[in-house]
Amino acid sequence: MQKQALIIGISGINGRALAEKLQHEGWQVTGLSRGRSAAPEGCRSLTADLTDSDQVREALADVKPDALFFSVWSRQENERENIRVNGGMVRNVIEALGERLNGAHVALITGLKHYLGPFEAYGKGAVPVTPFREEQGRQPVENFYYAQEDEVFAGAKKYGYRWSVHRPHTIIGYAVGNAMNMGQTLAVYATLCREKGWPFIFPGSPEQWNGLADMTDAGLLAEQLLWAATSEEAANEDFNAVNGDVFRWNWLWPRLAAWFGIEAAEYPGRAMPLETRMQEAAEAWQEIAARYQLREADITRLASWWHTDADLGRPMEAFTDMSKSRKAGFTGYRSTPDAFIALFEKLKAENIIPR
Repeated sequence: MQKQALIIGISGINGRALAEKLQHEGWQVTGLSRGRSAAPEGCRSLTADLTDSDQVREALADVKPDALFFSVWSRQENERENIRVNGGMVRNVIEALGERLNGAHVALITGLKHYLGPFEAYGKGAVPVTPFREEQGRQPVENFYYAQEDEVFAGAKKYGYRWSVHRPHTIIGYAVGNAMNMGQTLAVYATLCREKGWPFIFPGSPEQWNGLADMTDAGLLAEQLLWAATSEEAANEDFNAVNGDVFRWNWLWPRLAAWFGIEAAEYPGRAMPLETRMQEAAEAWQEIAARYQLREADITRLASWWHTDADLGRPMEAFTDMSKSRKAGFTGYRSTPDAFIALFEKLKAENIIPR
């Protein structure tokens, strides 16, 4: 029989890549989201406010998945609210499915804020030594990732499913209207710099400019999620999920610039956040979109200045060890520069940035 997958947050970067991978492998895919963006072609699409338990229960009334994947969060004004809202969304889905999850697999995507702490706590406490390893555990701070994990763990005890937790670094992937999209944000930024003659300045901290870093291709993460859902070695385990290479931004930045036909500006030696520098970007992008007849003229659906600033502005080095999943049998790899270029080519092909 055809396996059934339920993806919570199917229209985002991770959900979209996962849906495409599962369908390619013969799964039937259902997606539940808030309905702000279309689900990938071929998927059954369900809509509900994930914070409303009644809506979620009604939407999932006839769904019985072999695997349930959580790739969803909602940004709130502080971490206490993040915990309440995002933990609640996971709980609402698990409780709506209930005994139908018996014998299934439930996968949760979180990220490296598991080790670094939430955005508002970056650099304010002790950070584990790099590369980050799963054995390092939780930080002694409030973190909605931990609340989501706890809901998954509690559901496993109650309903008898197996689980996995996946911790990618910053995702490289395609999705319009996503709030956490560095690759697309950098593509928009580079296009603005080329078209308006603005300097292509690395916006982050000296620690990020000079230190080692890694990233996660959305397709690589999808491969790991599928592997975990079908591998006994992955049952009830947490896994880092990064491409497998490391780089320094002072090496990669000029190479990204070259793809857009521009030169990288000299690094000023301090963070130059995009959110404060891109005040004229919305109007400029409308002009560019009209000139090239681009698909999306609303820059807020393409670029997330705040999120890119948060990732590139970290006052510490951040990269990840993949030994645990390698030893368990997952050997997926991506070249990070190649992943960026593939995304840029996709954005051109989809008429998001100028051809």
